[in-house]
Amino acid sequence: MYTPELLELIKRVEATRERRLDEEFPLLSADAKQELLEGFHPDYKDEVFSELRVGPSKGERTPTEYARVFEAYSGLDPDGFDLSKVDFDVDVLIVGGGGAGAAAALVAQEQGANVLVVTKLRLGDSNTVMAQGGIQGADKPNDSPAIHYLDVLGGGHYKNDPELAKALVMDAPEALAWLEKLGVMFDKESDGTMITIHGGGTSRKRMHAARDFTGGEIMKTLKDEMLNRDVPLVEFAAVYELLTDGDRVTGAVLYNMETQEYLIVRAKTTILATGGGGRLHVMGFPTSNHYGATADGLVLGYRVGAPLQYLDTIQYHPTGAAYPEQILGLLVTEKVRSIGGQITNTEGDRFVYELETRDVEAAAVIRECLGRKKGVVTPSGQPAVWLDTVVIEKKLGEGAVKARVPAMYRQYERFGIDMAKHPILIYPTQHYQNGGLEINERCETPVPGLYAAGEVAGGIHGTNRLMGNSLLDVVVFGRRAGVAAAAQAAGIKTAGGLGLDHLKNYHAALKAAGVEPTNVSPMLLPEYRRAATVERKIELLA
Repeated sequence: MYTPELLELIKRVEATRERRLDEEFPLLSADAKQELLEGFHPDYKDEVFSELRVGPSKGERTPTEYARVFEAYSGLDPDGFDLSKVDFDVDVLIVGGGGAGAAAALVAQEQGANVLVVTKLRLGDSNTVMAQGGIQGADKPNDSPAIHYLDVLGGGHYKNDPELAKALVMDAPEALAWLEKLGVMFDKESDGTMITIHGGGTSRKRMHAARDFTGGEIMKTLKDEMLNRDVPLVEFAAVYELLTDGDRVTGAVLYNMETQEYLIVRAKTTILATGGGGRLHVMGFPTSNHYGATADGLVLGYRVGAPLQYLDTIQYHPTGAAYPEQILGLLVTEKVRSIGGQITNTEGDRFVYELETRDVEAAAVIRECLGRKKGVVTPSGQPAVWLDTVVIEKKLGEGAVKARVPAMYRQYERFGIDMAKHPILIYPTQHYQNGGLEINERCETPVPGLYAAGEVAGGIHGTNRLMGNSLLDVVVFGRRAGVAAAAQAAGIKTAGGLGLDHLKNYHAALKAAGVEPTNVSPMLLPEYRRAATVERKIELLA
């Protein structure tokens, strides 16, 4: 329930609603966008970055929270760890049980590969299942992959890898058809025509959705397909280190998080599909990410020599929940704005067009709260602005909010807030890792035998991702990784030796750079305990 003070503030939003119903709000000019980003977007704050002191991307900058997990020692002793017993011997090892990992597994198995999927939580526990708004794909007569490509490049500030962006948009129609064939229930007209809507930064309505739980619908379908096909799976098993023979990845060390045992996997090829690092909480931002999003795959790939690309850019989704405190940081899908929701300040005035690209939108919200001081402050001290959802009812008719975004409606209803009658409070939340490991269009990293797909890979979206291209990314590049890894594995007789020499070299580089053994990574799970408890844990692992 809203407090009396917040209910009083809502009256200002209500007072301007009729005026705002038909109000045309202009897009910002290119110069105005750049000025806004440089002034208020976290990516432009030099003080929050650190320069990497070791590894293939030494000298490049990344958020300090990310640098902390790269400049950390392994919990394994590379000299004393026993690698003599192999527990699994496979063609393709897939690390991660989200959308990219599941898509890769299904396609690799279809190619005849002996596949093993390992995931540190349960199959489907991922950012994929939490994605709400939709998936892009140019499948309408007024659209084309070429137009989609231009939108992708514009949204990414023209920093995208051109071949990766091309692969994303060219595979999109086929990816949608594949998902529908597997059973994904996309929203359709009564005659079967796909319903599409706009996303921020798009020039065509190409957003396909399953209400406002699109990622959940896609992940459920992929998960069911994996189980129906008996794809080999080990849950609650985190990859603690990759294994190498010379410069080639030949498998991994698993850590069973239930039994606390280590398992050895030998693999001809390995696909990292571990997602991003929202739970690192860059600059203390809340996050929309699932509990396991701790950048493990980045650390593993980096240690064996895979360079990073654009890891100095993080996407802060402009509309994370700011109130009530119990759901701080949870996503308020962009679909709420695409169907008519309006962002207003404490005076009830709009201050940004609602479908600007996400980085511009987020910067505008931060400016309104911290720069212009026209935001709302919640009882816990969280800055916020209003997202007027009642406008949707005025434009689309009574019941539109509950019908179009039912999951979002229920999320607020359980706290006594009716989105059809009252606006909601939002503030940017750490949402997506724009950068990641360097790959080519076959998802190959520069390290032989190692592939990457999904959020752990960089270059596809440049320095800012458009709505709906993340779900597309995991399907397109998950499928591409599965095909490529299976094909390469078919030509390899034996995976090779199993070693940790790369880890010895990495530890030596850390010591040479003067990095003290105070941090251990991969993190595996986020740490929310008191500092003294954390220090004791590190001491025991050192």
